Amino acid sequence: MIIDPEIQYLPEPRLTFGFNQKAIDPRDGLLLYGPFDSRKVGGAITLGIIGPEYLRKQLKDYLKRLHSPIVNEDFARPNFPGIESAFGISINFDSLIEIDIKDSDLEQYKKYVDSHQRIHNWTNLYVDKLIQYTSEEDRIVSIWLVVIPEYVYTYGRPKSRIPKDESNITTTLRKKDRETNQLNLFFQEEEDKLREAYQFEVNFHNQLKAKVLQYRIVTQIIRESKICEYSLSSEDTIKFESAKAWNISTTLYYKLGGLPWKLGDVRDNVCYLGLVYKKTEEKDKSRNACCAAQMFLDSGDGMVFRGNVGPWWNPQTKEFHLSRNDAYSMISQSMDAFYAKFNYYPEEIFIHAKTYFDDEEWAGFNEATQGKSRIIGVRIREVSNFKLFRDSSYCVPRGLMLKYDTHGAYLWTKGFIPRFKSQIGLEVPSPLDVYITRGSGDITTVCKDILGLSKLNYNTCIYGDGVPVTLKFADSIGEILTAGRNMHSGVLPFKHYI
Repeated sequence: MIIDPEIQYLPEPRLTFGFNQKAIDPRDGLLLYGPFDSRKVGGAITLGIIGPEYLRKQLKDYLKRLHSPIVNEDFARPNFPGIESAFGISINFDSLIEIDIKDSDLEQYKKYVDSHQRIHNWTNLYVDKLIQYTSEEDRIVSIWLVVIPEYVYTYGRPKSRIPKDESNITTTLRKKDRETNQLNLFFQEEEDKLREAYQFEVNFHNQLKAKVLQYRIVTQIIRESKICEYSLSSEDTIKFESAKAWNISTTLYYKLGGLPWKLGDVRDNVCYLGLVYKKTEEKDKSRNACCAAQMFLDSGDGMVFRGNVGPWWNPQTKEFHLSRNDAYSMISQSMDAFYAKFNYYPEEIFIHAKTYFDDEEWAGFNEATQGKSRIIGVRIREVSNFKLFRDSSYCVPRGLMLKYDTHGAYLWTKGFIPRFKSQIGLEVPSPLDVYITRGSGDITTVCKDILGLSKLNYNTCIYGDGVPVTLKFADSIGEILTAGRNMHSGVLPFKHYI
């Protein structure tokens, strides 16, 4: 029901760190109290590094720099005290496990004009050796650092094109031959090998992540430009070094199995689900899409559940919607995982999506949760057609909520932050349009939850994101799940996808 607009300020959600201490900034909390899971992950750790020899050396040099403080004078980018001081871990360089990738092999495939062939061969250079190590060696590697030359990043993205050169290699298959079942009496093996490349998306990052999912190999892809020696005379470069150190250290700690922080004022027995969709074909009229769900517990950790591929995309409405059976199956998987972890079902499940829920899929959700949990459907959209201005040197604060309906509100997750005496971003911030489309709930409570979920991105170490983690990685997870045909991943922790 529409109401007179009502403005309310939601205080910045607190996070919990070591010794059950709380702070609003992840960097403050880690610096003062250490990570939440300090007893679970600590001491000297062993990492795996795979890549060309010269890049492995650069990466080891960079990792050694992470053990020392990195200082800058930018108030909005706090100093980094060193990975051991912040997280209680240190890298055992004597036990590093290294796998070599010949730079000459990478350079050879760099000459391939066909992007499918180029990227498929690049990823296989890494993936084949990672799988071989996993299947043959006894020493367990919790996380592999995949270091790549800058040209692999540049020419390993969608729509990338290599420069024209006489030495370029034009190995390819015509479009009509990529899907054919017709046998070639003389070159069948060669054609099958070439044809395999067209089963994967043209994206090095997504393709590599997808190929190792079923082997449960955790990776962190690192570009050459991110670890090269920085110039001490470049102030613009130096001020970002501490932020980069915070980010990669947080990611390492999380992927090693630790929880850097959790929400400080959580509501017990609550589960958050973010629905993920990705079309499996680029054709405009194609309705086929893959669906998955990201489940986040009140602790902040998450799991990804892959659903079925089906006609979920509607070209007319430009929206994704599940069938009743698949909606039931998706939520049932999440409920079972929650029960397996806690031996009871959550009291409330908040389902976040970018669109409304239709009657069929909501009926499936209700059927799966009947007698177990209460479900609330929330649509969250980023909007740019509505802004608020204030008579001040700074924009509206992060945490501002404009309630325009008993079920809807605008929520600013970007804006002025008193902690830094500055704002996130340079432009006038746009809000999220938050609306309870199904079930009953308090819109203020829903917005408080969303503001808190914007602080659970363990792939970085920042004050807060613009969108909740339930939707932050929706597109990238969908791309990884559909990066290859007939991919089998099962239920995996969120760390496999970021």
